[in-house]
Amino acid sequence: MTSSAPATPLTPTAAGAAGPAASALVRALRGERDVRPPVWFMRQAGRSLPEYRELRVGTRMLDVCLDPALASEITLQPVRRHGVDAAIFFSDIVVPLRLAGVDVVIEPGRGPVFANPVRSVADVDRLTAIDPEVVAEAAAPIREAVRLTTAALGDTPLIGFAGAPFTLAAYLVEGGPSKEHLRARAMMHADPDSWHRLAGWLAQVSHAFLTAQTDAGASAVQLFDSWAGSLSVADYRAFIAPHSRVALDGFTVPRIHFGVGTAHLLADMRLDGMADTVGVDWRTPLDEAAAILGADTTVQGNIDPALLAAPWPVLEAHVRGIVQRGRAARAHVLNLGHGVPPETDPTVLTRIVELVHGLDLDAAVGGAE
Repeated sequence: MTSSAPATPLTPTAAGAAGPAASALVRALRGERDVRPPVWFMRQAGRSLPEYRELRVGTRMLDVCLDPALASEITLQPVRRHGVDAAIFFSDIVVPLRLAGVDVVIEPGRGPVFANPVRSVADVDRLTAIDPEVVAEAAAPIREAVRLTTAALGDTPLIGFAGAPFTLAAYLVEGGPSKEHLRARAMMHADPDSWHRLAGWLAQVSHAFLTAQTDAGASAVQLFDSWAGSLSVADYRAFIAPHSRVALDGFTVPRIHFGVGTAHLLADMRLDGMADTVGVDWRTPLDEAAAILGADTTVQGNIDPALLAAPWPVLEAHVRGIVQRGRAARAHVLNLGHGVPPETDPTVLTRIVELVHGLDLDAAVGGAE
């Protein structure tokens, strides 16, 4: 499937003539504190936007992700609408697996479903026999989408996107979405050699996918480990962290690492300092997260997505409180503690951006530190 619709140029929203590298977002990721935090939202490109739903009529998710013009247009939509300080590349965590030739479809209302789950030594042998460089060779549509997007964004930075090895492995081993990831967690202990071969291969696949985006102009990258919260600290350290480090290794742009339900893993999610920024979900106050992460890590988060449906005075107080707590870290990127719910009123997101952009942190956040 192809689309000839060009990406619509934007009025730059970031740092002016100095380019994305001098934007508020990139500077915050590198640890520079500004008069206010930059703001963007996970899943800002997509389900809550009527223009996205209109564009998606009659399309399949993975086809859209691999159509450069459509992927670029969807990435740009929330920047136009909300005036956020960064775009996040529109994709799906299973796209690099599709590029590698894995048989996967995204079923509406369910998520990624794999025709051949990876559960045995033979399954692992079959999958890891695929050279991860295949992803780089097949990623021309991704590079083109990034080029279209960065040209339209001007000085506003684009964040590259990839799934972390554990979350990808959980989908592959389970065969689709799962609440507890029992099969994946069992494989770690029942057959650690197969687990490490699988996770190591996935780390290289994610790295190749992120590299395609940074080579084409992405100004930062985020590794999403949506299911890491199901792991113990010991299992995370032994079976996951080494592979996540490989996925993020070698990039010169800032690196963000995010997981859900990972309060007990925050210190480890720094990946020995490889992650410049750690995303924090809504469960952990940012000042407490900052104390765990230390003085060398930026925090990102952590508006409770449920409060997007609350009355504005409640949400406003919540946002102001998060900004205030974020001052405990070296720098703060305001975001949600997870993704935008599909039923969210988009005007609420725009209003949050306008609130944050208008903050005088010395007078208006809500009191002295």
